[in-house]
Amino acid sequence: MFKKVLIANRGEIAVRVAQTLREMGIIVVAVYSQPDRAAVHVACADEAYPLEGETAAETYLRGDKIIAIAKSHGVDAIHPGYGFLSENPEFAEACVKAGITFIGPNADVMRATGNKIVAKKTLEKAGVPVVPGWSGEGGFDAKGIANEAKKIGYPVLVKAASGGGGKGMRVVTSEKDLAGSLEAARREAKSAFGDATVFLEKFLERPRHIEFQIFGDSHGNVVHMFERECSIQRRHQKIVEETPSPALSDDLRKRMGEAAVAAAKAVNYTNAGTVEFLLDESGKFYFLEINTRLQVEHPVTEMTLRYDLVRAQVLVALGESLPFTQDELTPDGHAVEVRIYAEDSASGFLPSTGTIACYVPPAGVNIRVDSGVKQGSEVTVFYDPMLAKLICFGRTRGEAMERLALALDNFVVLGVTTNIEFLRNLIDHPDFLAGDIHTGFLEEHSIAATRAGRDEAPPMPDEVLIAAAVALRENGRSVSRAGQHGHAATLTDAPWRSADAWRGA
Repeated sequence: MFKKVLIANRGEIAVRVAQTLREMGIIVVAVYSQPDRAAVHVACADEAYPLEGETAAETYLRGDKIIAIAKSHGVDAIHPGYGFLSENPEFAEACVKAGITFIGPNADVMRATGNKIVAKKTLEKAGVPVVPGWSGEGGFDAKGIANEAKKIGYPVLVKAASGGGGKGMRVVTSEKDLAGSLEAARREAKSAFGDATVFLEKFLERPRHIEFQIFGDSHGNVVHMFERECSIQRRHQKIVEETPSPALSDDLRKRMGEAAVAAAKAVNYTNAGTVEFLLDESGKFYFLEINTRLQVEHPVTEMTLRYDLVRAQVLVALGESLPFTQDELTPDGHAVEVRIYAEDSASGFLPSTGTIACYVPPAGVNIRVDSGVKQGSEVTVFYDPMLAKLICFGRTRGEAMERLALALDNFVVLGVTTNIEFLRNLIDHPDFLAGDIHTGFLEEHSIAATRAGRDEAPPMPDEVLIAAAVALRENGRSVSRAGQHGHAATLTDAPWRSADAWRGA
């Protein structure tokens, strides 16, 4: 067993990884930037060391700094979490050269899958269906690309060969927009990933985004851990994830799972990863990409399978066989996850910064909150504004959604604006409840940023709302339609007005 593991990350994923490591009796080492010196992930660690600087480029993306800290303090292994250096083959390679185990896929796997063009060609040879497209043969010639786009048929999707997260991606509906979209995608890809290479794919209209969790070990064992539906997205960023997908029949699930395992075997995959597919309206599925890391949405898989994926990552990194076989993986019930962001949904989802004045996450049976903040935490401009992930489980999809609705109603965040009410309105939408979703759902449907009637209420100081929330929690009362905009309009129909709640304050 590893004696000491450094988590090369921050926020909720660093907190979540630390929990498993401590359960396993492993000493947890955190690193932190100047803005994160008082962060929750630092308090969760046994040891914590500073990364001088403020921005991600100065701190969490500096593999050399992180490895130097690891070597100086007797670290056996590094867990990268997701984002930052998690899919950087040079960092994984540097860890090995420094005599430190990298808890994740090796550098060769990352290189084989990190470039989408190379990955598509590899998996197409392995019999995995891929989206029709043009992969860059012949170089970047505007006239030649225009001819390829015509062959594919509009609309087409311009995509960056490297990276992810929707950067370097443009939908093109006609030839007159192609040249401008290509240049814009190339500039963005170069800025984000250091690689301006782009390619074309047929743009599938109203597809569903279905991913399969995969896991491999160094002994040749590979399994899939079933699917997650990630179709609710904004600008190619996932907002809601659930398992099982309401769109998959048993037969389709079996075929997609087999394709995911074939994809993993084609690149000799080890440790945790995800094979992502697009599912069209006719029921055909196509390979999208492989993510060589633990995904943000891994908790929904954990809740339905009752396996700790971080624990499995550690065991596989130690050279052990997978702690489960394909036959032992039998999902049960339904789980859904939403991402709680500090952002103003009513103002174009602009990030919201400031001090969290009150933070009361929901609690209850089959409710899980993976959080990276607490009351008093600072939300800065330097990093992704995700505060927490809310995950709910139910015996059925309907039960899981009912529990999620109640949990959102009881999630209190004051001091910064959040997307909680936007999420609450989203999951109330009849098409969402019916499972009639696709990647363009939010463009097709107008989802209100706040609950109806909130703007009619008079404003009230944060101090009053904080006292009300504390009183409710101490008295075991329910916080109704929790306030995340920092004024009374978010608590107009809450039960805190009653005298007994005030007496308990």
